[in-house]
Amino acid sequence: MDIKISHPNGNSEGSLNITGSKSETNRLLLLQALFSGFKLENISNSDDSQLMQQALQSTSNLIDIHHAGTAMRFLTAYFSNMEDREVVLTGSNRMQERPIKILVDALRELGASIQYLKEEGFPPLRIQGKKLSGGKVMLSGDVSSQYVSALLLLGSVLKKGLQIKLIGKTTSVPYINMTLTLLNNFGIQTKFEGEYISVVPVKIPIIETQVIESDWSSASYFFSIVALSKKSEIRLSSYREKSLQGDAILRVIFNDLGVKSHFEGDTLVLNKDSKILPNKVKLDLSKAPDIAQTIAVTCYGLGVDCDLMGLHTLKIKETDRLEALQVELSKLGASISVTDKSLHLVSNNNFISNCSIDTYNDHRMAMAFAPLALKIPIQINASEVVSKSYPDFWDDLKQLNFQIVNR
Repeated sequence: MDIKISHPNGNSEGSLNITGSKSETNRLLLLQALFSGFKLENISNSDDSQLMQQALQSTSNLIDIHHAGTAMRFLTAYFSNMEDREVVLTGSNRMQERPIKILVDALRELGASIQYLKEEGFPPLRIQGKKLSGGKVMLSGDVSSQYVSALLLLGSVLKKGLQIKLIGKTTSVPYINMTLTLLNNFGIQTKFEGEYISVVPVKIPIIETQVIESDWSSASYFFSIVALSKKSEIRLSSYREKSLQGDAILRVIFNDLGVKSHFEGDTLVLNKDSKILPNKVKLDLSKAPDIAQTIAVTCYGLGVDCDLMGLHTLKIKETDRLEALQVELSKLGASISVTDKSLHLVSNNNFISNCSIDTYNDHRMAMAFAPLALKIPIQINASEVVSKSYPDFWDDLKQLNFQIVNR
């Protein structure tokens, strides 16, 4: 559904309860399947997490995870170790264009039986589950950290554990550390030193309820809203000052873009700060690439130039996010250039109103551009794509007085 978004006065105030982190949820769902007996609270209501749950509970030999990239990586590892279970793991057309060879090669080193059913190196996969014992693998660290996390989660139940040697610069380290911390919470010993990561399995895991922190990637859009507002106070729950999520770096980044933030218990409070903004921001987002779209669009809305680096993983997301940003920001009048791993924006205040923003089956494209409605009316095409990670997004915007009309 295409929607038109506007805002009557540029002021946004309200309190919202953000759903649990998709990243934490999907890791804990897999651990729940591996170590039954514990409960999860504040589970993400995203499509991705629902698909993950359904796949883990399914007895079918055909598992379709649609656009859910995390599920594809995690389930490839999970089903590889499911003795006497054969599944075909597939997804959307875009998912069948997203590489998985590095993970498959590593699992094959451990003895997994995986076949490509179409193009070499890409889903769909036929997986003949067998009891894996673990051991040592090497893989490139400069691609998706989800490959690493998939292996680490599996390593927690392998007899010999798992030792990984990472080759090259490691991407999205906070997500790897999140996985290790969640494993540690179950009494599983891990070590991450230099390019080596190890997991030692535990015979009797610690079983207790796991409360999932709300999603910082989802919070990014409200940092953007506050930054672009004339006046704003937005309260978000439930968050932690000491977060496992790398996107919590938002607090530091947006402080320079006019957003003050503080905690009141588990509530994150965002306020507009009428400070003098920098002419340009330069950021290496290799540890938090999912917030790149939000930052680029916010900078354009504020008239701030930006150079964003460390974005090579955006080429293999739901869409080529760098190319998509270049096309859509250009529609609004931005001067923007991209490489295979960076984005360079020269801003101006000559916004082109009523632009129609395409979303490319990418939830983050829809949500990153929505806050610009504080500046100009804007149309978001295929707005339902937000359900992938944040189904309540448009309803939450209405609570902040955004006007949303179906086209």
